[in-house]
Amino acid sequence: MSGPDPATALAGARLLPVLTVPSAATAGSLADALTAGGARCAEVTFRTPDAERVLKTMAAHGGLTAGAGTVRTPEQAERAVAAGARFVVSPGFDEEVVAKCRELGAPVVPGIATATELMHALKAGLDTVKLFPAEPLGGLRTLRALAAPFPQARFVPTGGIDASRLAAYLADPAVLAVGGSWMATAAHLERGDYEEIRRLTAEAVERSMT
Repeated sequence: MSGPDPATALAGARLLPVLTVPSAATAGSLADALTAGGARCAEVTFRTPDAERVLKTMAAHGGLTAGAGTVRTPEQAERAVAAGARFVVSPGFDEEVVAKCRELGAPVVPGIATATELMHALKAGLDTVKLFPAEPLGGLRTLRALAAPFPQARFVPTGGIDASRLAAYLADPAVLAVGGSWMATAAHLERGDYEEIRRLTAEAVERSMT
């Protein structure tokens, strides 16, 4: 049984901003900037102590489909869904995380880096996976090498991707969406530069539609 479809959870978006947000105090302004730039989805990583509060704010915003990223344990998955996550992204493939997400009815996108990991995900009924870390692994060459023997797989490459590489990834038919953090970095948030976040998001959204 495959469980809820991540493609549906991503609401057809081809761009997935990956957000590491130190303080929930910035979450509302960040959500406003992302939506003003045309983003439809966002992944809030569980890398900071305030991640759950950030996720709650993003999920309540209304303009974004908010999910949780860097989910490594079933307990984190449970907390993420309780905070309003509409989907869950993990850096690797963990059977217990997948099982918990299915129990909670949450679409899950596990990370893979090898053909063996991809086979485990497919065997578990998951045909959408996160290629991570995409660029250090070899980027599009690696993605295409993995996609060739597994044509049923859809990929969300994440890691080291920037605006200059976005269009090339999205042109590949095996790519469902691209995750990236360049649109809203820690430096942007520290400066409160929401106009730059909006500009970079709008530029990325435009590239994702061409």
